[in-house]
Amino acid sequence: MDALERSTLRHQTRSRRLTRLLSAIVATTTLAVLGAAQATPQTDFPLKTRSILAGDTTWSYYEGEKNGPALLLVHGFSSNKEVWRTLGEDLGARFHVIIPDLPGWGESTRLAGENYDIDAQAARLNDFLLALDLREINLVGHSMGGAIAGVFAAQRPERIARLVLVNPLGLSFVENDFVRSLNGGDNPFIYDDRAGVERTARLVYLNPPMMSDQEVENAIASNRRQRSFIESTLAQIRPPSQWLALDHRLAQLTMPVLGIGCREDKVIDISALETMQNGLPDDRVGQIVTLEGCNHLPMIERPVATGQLLTDFAGGAQLPEAL
Repeated sequence: MDALERSTLRHQTRSRRLTRLLSAIVATTTLAVLGAAQATPQTDFPLKTRSILAGDTTWSYYEGEKNGPALLLVHGFSSNKEVWRTLGEDLGARFHVIIPDLPGWGESTRLAGENYDIDAQAARLNDFLLALDLREINLVGHSMGGAIAGVFAAQRPERIARLVLVNPLGLSFVENDFVRSLNGGDNPFIYDDRAGVERTARLVYLNPPMMSDQEVENAIASNRRQRSFIESTLAQIRPPSQWLALDHRLAQLTMPVLGIGCREDKVIDISALETMQNGLPDDRVGQIVTLEGCNHLPMIERPVATGQLLTDFAGGAQLPEAL
């Protein structure tokens, strides 16, 4: 972790504390709450909240000024667009940044009884991009969002200039404690007390942020409101056809692909990147970068490095193997 990132995490100001509290009140899920808790507000390139009807969903999304090529940032399971917001504002100087709430999450439409697995969400993502008339985009997906982005890119390669998979679901990886917990019937995204909140924080953060009692209470209340959807969606993405949705689609990716993984990721083992690299066609440009000093959320724990990788990759640069 470089000096700037250590300084970002070390210095806590009153305005940042207020931002954390407000984010905890309005955020819908734990990862977004904790993501906002570590974020430092940016004002040079603010993102505007917009909405658009696409297919069966009214999508809520952040959008920046059109300062360059389109960069679409897709969040993961039990999260929302807030997790990308701070990095998105920073990248707004160089890109036309778009950060949606996936259908069912955040402020986008959730339809009772509908399917929100990887394939269904990839189809909805196609509707969203068509509604915005976005082409030749740099598509970035994190965790479950990585599986969705990868499936979409395999199905609609003509719309994607470059694909970035950040700690992506959808690829085979070495079984870890997280998977063993799921296989045992546990759901680590469900909690009812501070111990549960802190357990989830340790699952996704290398250095979990401190949370006040009020922030913890807000997180628990939000989790309870979301519980049935979290449980049903987790069940929908657990079959191998969804959990490993990218394994058999890697050969269909015709654009340059970058895999970014945190060495200490407790959710998606770093071995997923090896699966990605081995599965890409021989004539494809595939790079993988391993980040030190982060767990499952590099956009928050390693924002400078993550932002630089996205910028350099979009520019066609050769990237280091580790940072």
